[in-house]
Amino acid sequence: MGVKLTDIIPPQAVEVLSLRQLSGRSISIDGYNMLYQFLSIIRGPDGRPLQDRRGRVTSHLSGLFFRNANLLKEGIRPVYVFDGQPPEMKRAILRKRIALREKARRLYSEALAAGEVEEARKYAAQSTTLESYMVETATKLLEATGIPYVIAPSEGEAQAAYMALRGDTWASASQDYDSILFGTPRLVRNLSIVGRRKLPGQSQYISIEPELITSEKLLSGLGIGRKELIEMAILIGTDYFEGVKGIGPKKAYQLIKTHGSADAALNALGKTVDVNIDAVRKLFLEPEVKTDYTLEWRDIDRERVIRLLCDEHDFSPERISKELDEIDATLAEKRKATSLDRWLSG
Repeated sequence: MGVKLTDIIPPQAVEVLSLRQLSGRSISIDGYNMLYQFLSIIRGPDGRPLQDRRGRVTSHLSGLFFRNANLLKEGIRPVYVFDGQPPEMKRAILRKRIALREKARRLYSEALAAGEVEEARKYAAQSTTLESYMVETATKLLEATGIPYVIAPSEGEAQAAYMALRGDTWASASQDYDSILFGTPRLVRNLSIVGRRKLPGQSQYISIEPELITSEKLLSGLGIGRKELIEMAILIGTDYFEGVKGIGPKKAYQLIKTHGSADAALNALGKTVDVNIDAVRKLFLEPEVKTDYTLEWRDIDRERVIRLLCDEHDFSPERISKELDEIDATLAEKRKATSLDRWLSG
């Protein structure tokens, strides 16, 4: 879920882009975050996810394939980063999320039985679970499409931010703002949901574009540094600590501007928390990351993609082949244009 910062993001830190404006950029994507988005959104009218004939969920594969197709056609080079072992401090939060998903599954079944389709779909999205076989099939699809991925030792979002901070990618991508706490210079949001989207429970549609948040502009706009933003996040709540009741982004901002640290703010409020604040800080400032990864983008293995999606998971061969043809044609045009530019400039 990540830290809630939306209410205090300075307007000058956010730039709405088109996918085309990201052409030529490499982006390290928080893989779990992206797959959760696909699993939550790509469902039938009654909330059921896409499945193959054996009952295996395929919503994540559909989202991953067609989203990457759009990225590749725009000349964007994605690299996916997947979580390793969660930090010990995160496990209590994860247990609570599992309990909430189980409750949502129960409410989904009840709403479906009562014929309340919109309610059922809402609870279905809330009950989303990412199983290990889904990650396994996702990585197989990435290999088949020539897109690199990295398995982080711990937090995928921290790894993605590290790769951007190191300059191996131009930005990291996630719906969460934690990437900024982890040190990414640029965060791209909405990458998984770009396009025309239906508002939940309504017949209205909206158009969603990628958002680029520049960390330097965000911090300078707030008049604080990254360390102070982490102090704010501790008060608001993170994946490692639920935060202090009654403190939202605006109040946390004022407290840190006044007192400088979460400890000092808590002392001023006469509050105590049952968490090691130094340990939370360290998770953001010194996250466990992999430093010896290799990023290599390869050509799509067409037969392997069709075998995985169509033969194993019942996707339409015609639709997959058509999309692969479009990718090939678009990339061929881009290569031709690049060669012509080089010839003219030479």
